[in-house]
This record gives sequence, structure tokens and C-alpha cells, in this order.
Amino acid sequence: MKPRRRLERDTLGIRAVPADAYYGIQTQRAVENFPISGLRFPRSFLRALGLIKTAAAQVNRDLGLLDRRRAGALIRAAREVAEGKHDDQFVVDVFQTGSGTSTHMNANEVIARRAGEILRAQRDLRDIHPNDHVNLGQSSNDVFPSALHLAALEQTERKLLPALGRLRGALATKARAFDRILKIGRTHLQDATPLTLGQEFSGYARQVELAIRRVRSIRASLCELPLGGTAVGTGINTHPKFAARVIARLNRDTGLRFREAVNHFEAQGARDAVVETSGALKTVAVGLMKIANDLRWLSSGPRGGIGEIALPAVQPGSSIMPGKVNPVIPESVMQAAAQVIGHDATITLCGQAGNFELNTFMPVMAYDLLQAIALLSRAADTLARRCIRGIRANPSRCRTLAEQSLALATALAPAIGYDQAASIAAEAFRAGKTVQEIARQRRILPEGQLAALLDPWRMTRPGLLRRTSRRKHGTARKATR
Repeated sequence: MKPRRRLERDTLGIRAVPADAYYGIQTQRAVENFPISGLRFPRSFLRALGLIKTAAAQVNRDLGLLDRRRAGALIRAAREVAEGKHDDQFVVDVFQTGSGTSTHMNANEVIARRAGEILRAQRDLRDIHPNDHVNLGQSSNDVFPSALHLAALEQTERKLLPALGRLRGALATKARAFDRILKIGRTHLQDATPLTLGQEFSGYARQVELAIRRVRSIRASLCELPLGGTAVGTGINTHPKFAARVIARLNRDTGLRFREAVNHFEAQGARDAVVETSGALKTVAVGLMKIANDLRWLSSGPRGGIGEIALPAVQPGSSIMPGKVNPVIPESVMQAAAQVIGHDATITLCGQAGNFELNTFMPVMAYDLLQAIALLSRAADTLARRCIRGIRANPSRCRTLAEQSLALATALAPAIGYDQAASIAAEAFRAGKTVQEIARQRRILPEGQLAALLDPWRMTRPGLLRRTSRRKHGTARKATR
């Protein structure tokens, strides 16, 4: 049995629309025109559209531009969209008209028909019109980017920043717990001078702390909304008080601090704020990828690799090798980070593609930016909760690798010179011995001084070594006098 259809007319003619759909003919045309990906806008973006439409109906009522009967129905219908009650009615593909008009009209039609139903108009558009009433004082060109800014800032504040905060906290906790565990440093994947495992993790914690600072820095740009610019930025067909009042209501609804764009021509002709936000997200992704990859290396083995830490075992790692456990959480985080970096490349290309008074790549920019925020939020949270908090150190392995390192010869260089220290390191490597053993064989320094210089722990606090040396020299001078 064929689904029931209804016929609707627009300026291009007649189309059949599913009889039970809240959306109308413009949405139906978009569905037919853009069978590209099957991707749809996320809940966060639809919520933003619903919030804007709710505030617009309230303000148009207060300005006397909408009668209270229509406004009341529109406010209720738009709130339902914001709450997610009609998400199944948003059926337009992400890859569509570059202004986002198709999805914007999808929202206008859904709200109009649902408002008509609320008014017992039996889903006919004679009483409430998607353009004349729902879209009063607005344009796709200012509503769509405003919805993107609103959704991006809300998701950043509500999800990404808290997730990064939890990750930073988890790393800082491990940094304190591991502060007395000596290990070897590595540069170029080769042995370097010692540090503590806590110092290494403190670097990761600081990296996330700086990521939080970078994400916070985009607030000022995302807070500017193009609302009120309508078609090209001049504000044609909107009340001069419309934008300020709508934004004031959005601030009350979200608890955020949006403001009207300083220059509407910039706000609609360019999407630099989105490119800037994406750049900050890319930097966060790069940082998470570095941290996750280090964790894979540090936990490698556990017997044939570095094995200085053990990640929590969250699932079997192999379909053929019994007992194998893989670093699956860091690997998943790295894949999410790679996707975010790819999204940034897309957003960068789209950002430069605006012409004159409008960027016409907004839908894919919106989709990629919001997915990047969602991916980083979940990845950071998962990394903290299912990996970092359960990491265990292997102190004996860390200490053994540190004591065997040829890089300990670095501490000898100030006392015996670079060339002689390098000679000791080279002989230790050839003989399969430690730097300490070769240095003692050569009797290059008194035993006490040699032991102090080659103490790996003191190398992690060179300031302490310098202070101790100064105290010894001072005592020697007094004895001489």
C-alpha cells in the first residue's frame, strides 16, 4: 500500500508531500534535489534553530508584528523543535544549498504546520505561513550562521570544556602520584637524560590546560550573532529592535552572552569565526593525539617494548593471540583526533569560499564543526575515564632503563668535557656496560663526586644539584681559610 500524500504548491509548481509530515513542499524539493550523503544535522543545531525561532516569535509578538494567537502557537511549536520532539521531520541532507536555506525552510515549515495544528487548523497553511509568520524579520543568511554560533558555543561550554577539565585533572593526579618514579627521557625516540614519570605526566596535564585556554579564547568570536542582517547585512524587512531583543532572549534561555554583530556585512559575508574555532579544535586534537600516542609507546610490550606503564585492560586485543591486550582507548582517541583534523581542512577550504555578501558553504561547515566538538568532547572524556585514571606505573622497569642509559654521560660533561664524556658513553655501549662502570674504571673523578654527578634522581632536579655543589664548595673554601 502506497503511503498517503498531499499536494502542495509553491512558485515553481506542485509537489506531493507525505500526508503526515510536518514539513512542506520546499523541504520535499530539497529531499529530492540532494540525495547525497544521508547525513543530517545534529540535535545541537536543531535545538539552536528552535531557540532562535522561539525568541523570534516572542519578539515579533512584543513588537506588535504578530498577533498573540499566532505567536502563542509559534512559540509552542518552536519550543518543541528546540526540545527535540520533531527531529524526525528534519530530513534534508547536509550537502545542500550553500546558505542552508533548505534546512532553514525545513524548520520554518515544521514550525508553521505544527503551530497550525495547535490552532486546530488541521495542518493547513492558510492560518500560519512558514515565510510570512515563522520567518518574520529573518533570512537564512542571518539565521543559519547564528544557529551555528549558538550550537557551537553551547556545546563547547556544556561538553567540551568540562571534558577537557576532567582530562586535565586525571593527568594532574597521575603526575602527583608518579612524581617519585625515576625514568629515562627520550628525544628522537632515543635515550635522553632522566626525568620522573610525574614530570612527564605534568607535561601532558599542562598541554590540556593550554588546550582549555585556547578553546575559551574563541568565546568572543562565537558570541557575535549575525541576526538582524537579513539578506545581505542591511537589515531589510526586519524591525530595528528585532535583533537586540531576540539575542537578549537567547541569552536568558542559554545562560550565555551573545551580542549582535558589530558589522553585519562581515558577519554574513565571512565565516572567519568558524575557521578560528576549528583551528582551536584542531590544536586540541593534535595535543590529544600526541598524548594518546605517547601512552601507546610507554605501555608497549609489555615485555618486548618499553613497558614503563600499564594501561587498564578494557577488552581482549586479538582474535588469534590469547592474552593480548591492546591500547584500544588511545587508538580510538587518535582516530577521532584525525577526523577533527580532517574537518579543519574542510572548514578552512569552505571559509575562503564565500563570495561577496554570503558564504555558501555553511552547511558542511556547520556539520563538521559540531561533529568536531562532539568528537573531542567524547574522546577527552573517554581517555580520562577509561584510560588515564587506571594507568599503573612499573617503577622497577623505569629505574632499570634509566640506570642503563648512555645519556647519563651528559652530567659528566661540565666536569670532564664533552669529548671525554662522549668517549665514556661510546665505550659503555661497545662493552655492554653502564656509564657508571666505565667512569669508575677510568677513575676520572673522585668516587663521591662521580656518584653525585651520575645519580639519576638528582639529574631530574638539576637546581638541587647546583645548590648542593655550591654548599660543598663553600664548605671547602672555609676549610682552606
